[in-house]
Amino acid sequence: MDAQNLHYFEKAPIAKAVAHFAVPMMLGTSMSVIYSILNAYFLGTLNNTAMLTALALTLPLFAIIMALGNLIGMGSGTFISRLLGEKKYDEVRHVSSFAFYSSIVLGLIVMAACLPLIDSIVRGLGATPDSFGYTKDYVTIMLIGSPFVVLFFTLENIVRSEGAAIMSMVGMILSVVVNIILDAAVIFVFHWGVIGVASATVISNLVASGFYAFHMGYKSPFLTISVKWFKANKDILSNVFKIGVPVFVMSLFLGAMSLVLNLFLVEYGDQAAAAFGITSRLLQFPEFILMGLCEGVVPLIAFSFTANKLRLKQTIGFTIKTIVVLAALFGVIVYLISGRLIGLFTNDPQLIEVGSYILHVTFLSLFITGMTTLFTGIFQATAQGTAAFIMSVIQGVTLIPVLYIANRMYGFHGVVWSLVIADAVAFLVGAIMLYILRNKLQPDLDHLGH
Repeated sequence: MDAQNLHYFEKAPIAKAVAHFAVPMMLGTSMSVIYSILNAYFLGTLNNTAMLTALALTLPLFAIIMALGNLIGMGSGTFISRLLGEKKYDEVRHVSSFAFYSSIVLGLIVMAACLPLIDSIVRGLGATPDSFGYTKDYVTIMLIGSPFVVLFFTLENIVRSEGAAIMSMVGMILSVVVNIILDAAVIFVFHWGVIGVASATVISNLVASGFYAFHMGYKSPFLTISVKWFKANKDILSNVFKIGVPVFVMSLFLGAMSLVLNLFLVEYGDQAAAAFGITSRLLQFPEFILMGLCEGVVPLIAFSFTANKLRLKQTIGFTIKTIVVLAALFGVIVYLISGRLIGLFTNDPQLIEVGSYILHVTFLSLFITGMTTLFTGIFQATAQGTAAFIMSVIQGVTLIPVLYIANRMYGFHGVVWSLVIADAVAFLVGAIMLYILRNKLQPDLDHLGH
């Protein structure tokens, strides 16, 4: 197992190595899109709008709990890949044990801090009198299960960081499959409604976390969940948090951005908001595929950064070419059948027209968002904490003033185009930072004649 994973890190042809790390991640992320659609579908069969509203309102809370898992997981994961590149295997064990126990503690803190404030949280999420009870049920279960949800997102990153990309994917798919089976059971057999759907999410995260913990404890040559390896010294904390915190901040910004965007769109009526809701669901699929590619190669970039700088350069070059090909492919498909894609969700001709327009505009930035995700991944993998932090806030910081100005000047069209403009600014900032940091990322390439 370890020899095979190290082979992909060190010796496998670049295309093969990138595929080994990225394809499982791409499959895993696209499964999560399918799951989110199915989750809404199962609840939708009950024909209870208040329940569906509760599911939508709790998304920001789930996003925050997930972001806490990524804070520990991405921070520890990139550090583990760099340590593997330096062959510091005992340090890897210390970091993996730290990640395991600290994410459980973080989840327990969330639970203890939030349960007493549950009514305020539910009101803060925007629950109406109709949906208050359902939203409270969902939030209660999510908070009780938060240690397992945080743990799942942490361990998924950790397992991938040692090169076990297939294991990471199996765990992600396991959580989706268990969730779908439980969803069907709690709705159609036990009739538990929202409490059942929330419980299914928590249990599926618990099952997948158990799978990852078993792999780390018994199968992995490098990782461990043994408490005797637990260590939380300055070196571990600074390396985990300088990458983990920007990841966390980015997740918060993305949530805030969608809220702000909705506020602007509502001005132009329900159709504008509905059309944007449909297009963002459609855009999620190619975006998650590109995100899977860029996040999948992060362990390979991190390992190569400490072990082989030439391989680092080749990996980045190949990934950029892949982004170009995928973005072009998705773009062509969308321009040919955009009306039909929107038509899957509605038969309202005006909604189809508005949706097609939004789809055409937002798809223009698919290549740009792919590249900005890659830039962020490179900064995370190579421990450039400041650059990673700038990338995590730039899009959100840019979007709000751009939205305000574009809305005042061009109305609805301005709002739609503002996302593309914010993406373009983030892309330019990332490209400039990468250019400034190029010597740090490839100091030995001159000696190699490149």
